[in-house]
Amino acid sequence: MGSTNHVQLSRKSSDTPSPSSAFDTGPTIDMEITLVKSPQDNNDDNGRLPDVVVEAKIYDDEDQIRETYFSIAIQVFIPFLIAGFGMVFAGLVLDRIQHWPVFEEITELVILIPALLGLKGNLEMTLASRLSTQANLGHMDTAKQKISIIVGNLILIQCQAIVVGFLGAVVAVVMGAIKSYDVELDRAYLLCASSLVTVSIASFVLGLITAGVIVFSRHCHINPDNVATPIAASLGDITSLTLLSWVSTLLYDSLGTQDWLAPLIIAGYILAIPLWVWIAKRNIHTKDVLYHGWTPVVVAMLISSMGGLILDFMVSRFEGIAVFQPVINGVGGNLVAVQASRISTALHKQAELGILTSESNVDEDTVIFISPVTSFCGKGAHARTTRVLMSMVIPGHVIFIYTIDYMKGGDTSLSSLFVVVYLCAAVMQVATLLYVAYIMIHWMWKKKIDPDNSAIPYLTSIGDLLGISLLAIAFQFLYLVADHDTPGDR
Repeated sequence: MGSTNHVQLSRKSSDTPSPSSAFDTGPTIDMEITLVKSPQDNNDDNGRLPDVVVEAKIYDDEDQIRETYFSIAIQVFIPFLIAGFGMVFAGLVLDRIQHWPVFEEITELVILIPALLGLKGNLEMTLASRLSTQANLGHMDTAKQKISIIVGNLILIQCQAIVVGFLGAVVAVVMGAIKSYDVELDRAYLLCASSLVTVSIASFVLGLITAGVIVFSRHCHINPDNVATPIAASLGDITSLTLLSWVSTLLYDSLGTQDWLAPLIIAGYILAIPLWVWIAKRNIHTKDVLYHGWTPVVVAMLISSMGGLILDFMVSRFEGIAVFQPVINGVGGNLVAVQASRISTALHKQAELGILTSESNVDEDTVIFISPVTSFCGKGAHARTTRVLMSMVIPGHVIFIYTIDYMKGGDTSLSSLFVVVYLCAAVMQVATLLYVAYIMIHWMWKKKIDPDNSAIPYLTSIGDLLGISLLAIAFQFLYLVADHDTPGDR
């Protein structure tokens, strides 16, 4: 028999920059060489060189493409606009449902809203970041890989959604009890059941959409890091708000006649948790996240709930604030999620978890803590992405808030002063998030914490709290300086 030796060579052009970005600028050439020796050569060479058959296959890695300012901007801005209009409609829905009897009677639902909307950052956008990294690393190129990774992750986020949705409802009940010094069991059941049904259905639907977008992006040679997270958020707010208002209204109408319905829903979901855990534990792609991915989503839920408490207080003072809350929070969360996903993919490509490499010959620790000037004005790939994302804040928000004004028939009374103050709050929010994202993700990587599983929940929840806080400050400022006239007040 002849013997076969396989040698894999990888050569990268000498002018290729450091792989600190998600995509390198130089082509990578992989050569697979097969050496075949004839049978007689194994017995006696007779002083001759063996007959060698060389088979060479050259692969050009299509992922190693050059990303310019324009390519990043065009890939991000279109999904960003789609997601933004989804958040605009979510704001209009929130502005309307806040006056429904169930929301006026059970005010804890308002506290619950930011936590439920934040789940798209905790679960779906984290899923988008995780799958984008797997796709960019070439782990979703076959049908078997796609099915295993996608199904495992859908089961995982279903398990996480049920647990976090239940905890979010409990936190809302506790915060409501602290405010009113009273807890009614029927209202607590309604709140918990509404939360569970909302997060379960929304997470499943949005998870399917997210996975489909990533597979399609990979097929079209588009970087999924640029498009997956905004698309994941585009329907998240509107879906969650619609489900919450519908389910809570049905359960509210059943009070006094079908009091068993809400407890039955809660029991059914709790009993299903062991099944989802068992399935996710058996999947190699989700086993690690199942064990170590709870802290980020739970802490993020608590942070978002604090934002809900602020929203509940400010809605009673400024009626017009509710319609802008999903927009300012959603824009900040979407942009920072894109940055987080890109940085995480870059780190996965350039080194092993726990090892940091720098674009320059500086100490590794200085890569984690950088100055704001370097973060926004530096020459690195991440600074370039930061500038692209920041350039979208003002035009994006201008489009969104004037769309809100048009859809409400001018009822929000947008003045030039309001627009300026609102945009200042939005720019401050996004700039803070992008700077924190760089430091947080590199710190997590150094500590051997996979940022794909942990960074986005923290960042989006901080964005929610920061967004509603800055929005509240903006409305209070306008109330003080504009003769007590704020958008939405009549």
